[in-house]
Amino acid sequence: MSGLARGLATVRRYVGDVMGDNHYQRYVAHHRRHHPGTPLMSEREYWRMRHAEADANPGARCC
Repeated sequence: MSGLARGLATVRRYVGDVMGDNHYQRYVAHHRRHHPGTPLMSEREYWRMRHAEADANPGARCC
């Protein structure tokens, strides 16, 4: 892989992390590690819960 391609892949991964592209996958991995045998939220349920939590507890957001 060329240096340019590696750099673009790194930028894409960073932007995806910032935008939350992998948040559900991280939730699934955490849940399977720490709570085996318990029901897993669907991706739709996860994002609904995440947005409701952010609205209820805004914390330090810029907007």
